[in-house]
Amino acid sequence: MAKKVLVVDDEKLIVKGIRFSLEQDGMSVDCAYDGQEALDLASQNHYDVILLDVMLPKFTGFEVCQQIREYSDVPIIMLTAKGDDMDKILGLEYGADDYITKPFNILEVKARIKAIMRRSEPKKQKVPEKNEIVYEELKIDLDSRRGYINEKEVNLTAKEFDLLELLMTHPNKVYSREELLNTVWGYDYPGDVRTVDVHIRRLREKIELIPSDPKFIHTKWGVGYYFQK
Repeated sequence: MAKKVLVVDDEKLIVKGIRFSLEQDGMSVDCAYDGQEALDLASQNHYDVILLDVMLPKFTGFEVCQQIREYSDVPIIMLTAKGDDMDKILGLEYGADDYITKPFNILEVKARIKAIMRRSEPKKQKVPEKNEIVYEELKIDLDSRRGYINEKEVNLTAKEFDLLELLMTHPNKVYSREELLNTVWGYDYPGDVRTVDVHIRRLREKIELIPSDPKFIHTKWGVGYYFQK
């Protein structure tokens, strides 16, 4: 099945060039020219990667990325202005997987897209043998990277799953926000510990019956977070 790409940029000539080049490589390409159109297409279709410009009408690329991350871990590559480091940092902070600076070489764009598709491919493969962590009504499948509450799937992003897996694998161990950031996002991640707080809050909203009074993920005030078992 052909890989499906969403290209989002308000410069139609750029979109046309990228689309033509990707289709030459056998990919299926949808195009959007503003933030709202991008959000509509992303919610209605499955894409293998999204190429997303920062400067867009209606919603910025950051806002689009942030909203998509609420329900999907589709790989997102941001297009940023040349030399604008703040755009790169913000893009990663909002959940982007990679960035390319303008002006760019179309060969670099294709290489980045293919590389990120290869990296994400194992996450989509289903393995017959079960490899699970279960605690009461909460279950995570480590092979398919899916989470369940009472056997009903919970839509977790990649980082939310990584956080939950780490905490459930080491129940009652308290991790500082810095430890979680370094372990899940990596030591070279340019964001700060607020990223952890945001993801913990979203995790609680998805797996806790009462997020303000959590059963699973607890806060050790002044220290960090832990999974209570």
